[in-house]
Amino acid sequence: MITGETPGPRKLLTALRVFAIEALMIQPGFSRAARAFGFFKLATVALLISATATAFGSPCDSLKGKPDVWVDGQVNALVLAAHTWFERDSAERAYNLVIDRIASTVKKCALADDNNFRDRYPQFLDLVNTLALARRPDHELGFTVTDETYFAETRQYVEIPAFLLTPAFLRTVTRYETLPQAKAMLRQINAARSAADQLIFFSYESRHLGTPDNPNSFRRLLVVVPGNADQRIPEKWVQFGITDPGVRVRTRNVSVVSAVPGPDSTTNVYFKDYFRTYERTGAITIKGRWELGEGDDNCASCHKSGILPIFPVAGSVIRDELPLVEKVNERFLNYARPRFDKYLDATKLGPGLGSNVLQISSNQSVQCSECHHPNKLGSLNWPMDRTIISSYIKGGQMPYGFQLTSIERARLYRRLVQDYFAIDEAKPGILKSWLLGKSRSSASR
Repeated sequence: MITGETPGPRKLLTALRVFAIEALMIQPGFSRAARAFGFFKLATVALLISATATAFGSPCDSLKGKPDVWVDGQVNALVLAAHTWFERDSAERAYNLVIDRIASTVKKCALADDNNFRDRYPQFLDLVNTLALARRPDHELGFTVTDETYFAETRQYVEIPAFLLTPAFLRTVTRYETLPQAKAMLRQINAARSAADQLIFFSYESRHLGTPDNPNSFRRLLVVVPGNADQRIPEKWVQFGITDPGVRVRTRNVSVVSAVPGPDSTTNVYFKDYFRTYERTGAITIKGRWELGEGDDNCASCHKSGILPIFPVAGSVIRDELPLVEKVNERFLNYARPRFDKYLDATKLGPGLGSNVLQISSNQSVQCSECHHPNKLGSLNWPMDRTIISSYIKGGQMPYGFQLTSIERARLYRRLVQDYFAIDEAKPGILKSWLLGKSRSSASR
């Protein structure tokens, strides 16, 4: 175990084992340079935690009397662990250990109840408590209530419409080969609906995300079901994962993300994943992923803007449906000021990626927070998904309206990530600055 003493060779080795560094470094394809990088980063996290524990030992009174050294060390450890996990999925375990350790000290020393500590480090406490809550097995969604409570209270917003659950439709929406029949059924449904109530639907291939049941399944059928703001009827984006041509194992996931107008011109967004079960009799049933005991994911780590715009793989949308992609993305822009209702206060996650202005050429600068702030499209803050951020920036969707080469986009991505996660004392990054109450950001406008 990691102790409060300065680790000698034997204890340092034990700390490295705790953080799974050795296991990571022997993975196939892990180059010598990568080994050096991974060893340095993960070992630094272990040493930061051990060093700050050494400074105070266990007495909470000492910590509260002089909290600056302890907090600075824990902030460095948290940001470094977050950065490492952001860059490499295999670092999740090390990150979890850091969060658990910090949260344990916060709880043991009752730091959240100490007025002096809370007045001095409110952002640090808010983020640690929010991240620690998401570590609990009954809070996989990352919300302030249990997953069971969330799904019970939001059921009216995330139910799949009955006309999308008929046996005939479910059979046709399973495979790529039968999608034309599914679309024909949706056109028949539209024939009986008013102009304002028309379903918007098209099939496409996602650039970056597989489905929860199959990370290699990228085909989708999106059906946008219009809502009614005056009657608080949610607008629902229902996405069916589509099995690739010729693949025997069928994709199960169906996701629902709904938008409901909230107070003060905000938009409350709700989420639920469903899994289809294919019976031997040919019947297809649908039930919530969580209800099936299949777990769930942290919603806000991907859905910073609530509902996400659709940027299909080039050529994956048939010509007649291309205008519909533009139509749903125009609709996305109407979901201003996204919120997660009472279930998550996203401001407790701090300012986001690109909160500072970055000069990218002699005559161009970029600041993501011009659009990505709480009162517009939501901040791109931690926890966040590397695949989505990288895909949007390197793929040309962000920053919007900029004409950049692929090299320039790769360079911009690296700079944005470094500017957010930097722990340099002389020039701390966005996350560290905010956690220490020294934010350079204007993102929380």
